[in-house]
Amino acid sequence: MANPVILTVDDDPVVSRAVARDIRRRYGDRYRVLRASSGPEALDALREVKLRGEQVALLLADHRMPEMTGVEFLEAAMDIFPAARRVLLTAYADTDAAIEAINVVDLDHYLLKPWHPPEEKLYPVVDGLLEAWAVTPDAASAEIRVVGHRWSAPSFKVRDFLARNLVPYRWLLSDDPEGVRLLDAAGATEADVPLVVTPEGKALVAPSEAELAALAGLTVVPACDFYDLVVIGGGPAGLGSAVYGASEGLRTVLVERRATGGQAGQSSRIENYLGFPDGVSGAQLTDRARRQAVKFGAELLSAREVVGLSEAGGARLLRFGDGTEIAAHTVVLATGVSYRVLDAPGLADFTGRGVFYGAAATEAPSCVEQDVYIVGGANSAGQAAVHFSRYASRVHLLIRGADLTASMSRYLIDQLERIDRITVHPHTAVVGGAGEDHLERLTLCDTRTGEARSVDTSWLFIFIGAEPRTDWLDGVLVRDDRGFIVTGPDLLAGGRRPAGWSLSRDPYHLETSLPGVFAAGDVRAESVKRVASAVGEGAMAVSLVHRYLEAQ
Repeated sequence: MANPVILTVDDDPVVSRAVARDIRRRYGDRYRVLRASSGPEALDALREVKLRGEQVALLLADHRMPEMTGVEFLEAAMDIFPAARRVLLTAYADTDAAIEAINVVDLDHYLLKPWHPPEEKLYPVVDGLLEAWAVTPDAASAEIRVVGHRWSAPSFKVRDFLARNLVPYRWLLSDDPEGVRLLDAAGATEADVPLVVTPEGKALVAPSEAELAALAGLTVVPACDFYDLVVIGGGPAGLGSAVYGASEGLRTVLVERRATGGQAGQSSRIENYLGFPDGVSGAQLTDRARRQAVKFGAELLSAREVVGLSEAGGARLLRFGDGTEIAAHTVVLATGVSYRVLDAPGLADFTGRGVFYGAAATEAPSCVEQDVYIVGGANSAGQAAVHFSRYASRVHLLIRGADLTASMSRYLIDQLERIDRITVHPHTAVVGGAGEDHLERLTLCDTRTGEARSVDTSWLFIFIGAEPRTDWLDGVLVRDDRGFIVTGPDLLAGGRRPAGWSLSRDPYHLETSLPGVFAAGDVRAESVKRVASAVGEGAMAVSLVHRYLEAQ
């Protein structure tokens, strides 16, 4: 295997040569040293390294570059090589940039220019970072390859599953030369896509999500049959419960049906979360929370759907879709919500083929110089509009109301107004879609006049309303008329406890109508639908779990 890469980025040719020279002098026998003169050039180099299956150990980027700052480059580079150590080169006047980088890109170190003599100011820092990287090198040196058709809904599902679970993969069109070669080698045809090829050369045709999870090294089988705490759902609330439960000594397992992060994990930029003044992507926040949970000893199960909950004496039994069960003293339900389906003629036929629910970040690069339509007026829709504006020629945000003030945060409204490529269309609804093998046209309607018009587009992203995933709890827990789980004091009717309540005390604040089972985050009735509040409820649920266990 080729030597790992150290990449330096600086737009000043003199500085660029100097840092590359000093790095080569000390590490050139063990590492391949590359240098780039701009952030975009460096990103292109990283992508090329990635495609060759090589590793990147260290990134050194100057902060003041014209096309892309060092912080912006390092943030983008994290998506390609998240395990690479990151160093920012700054002048004395740029220490604020270094502090910013610590929040935004988990900066490992910053160096003030000039760094001479390197034996005192450069090499000790780099030695330490390379030693740390060598302990946990980038495990993604060889990627999963996915071969599929551009407008294949099953191909999109595979890509979306891998992307949301932060599993690196390489996407190949079925008519690309390499895609054709892989199909031939696997004895498959274009009609069989998606084809997934492992780094070891194993080929799977149209794999299930459980097969994909196992293929990607995600855990799908519980290590035990009994736990102190089972957390169902891997969004912010569930991850919060897993982190606090495991860190406080509870034997904890988190069960996620699809991918950790939930709707927040799909967000391109969360800018109002405490501690991240320059924002953080949902994927980055999710990745950090997952690593934190695992660090404390939590077990994470992927691609496992819980379909049943019952009481067995002092235990709570959870049944999976395959009929297997696990049990626990306590349960935290953090299953979140899903976007409502947009019921308009023709749209259902194109789900995954031009019609997408949520951000579907994997599709953004394919929208270059095209018109993108987004339905929804809440923060998630606004964040998606900002993200897609980096690629699309124009982003059309469709809302039923007169403006965004009733449903979107002010900072995000201001941001949308500053982006020329984004147009907000008030009083507008999607009433139909049409096309051949993918979406090609939408019919829009003015909700005031009823006047309809047709627009050409292959891209519709939907962010409307929220429905809790609680049908499987029908008859087990008290839910409101919309399916949200009722908890705590809201369960008391006229001072009376819920039917079947077996304890002499009232339900705790986040406790459901089944003692020892708690609800946190968006799935809970009357909860505040924000990432910060979901994390807070997840942590609070664990404190109530302790109180419940102590009373048993």
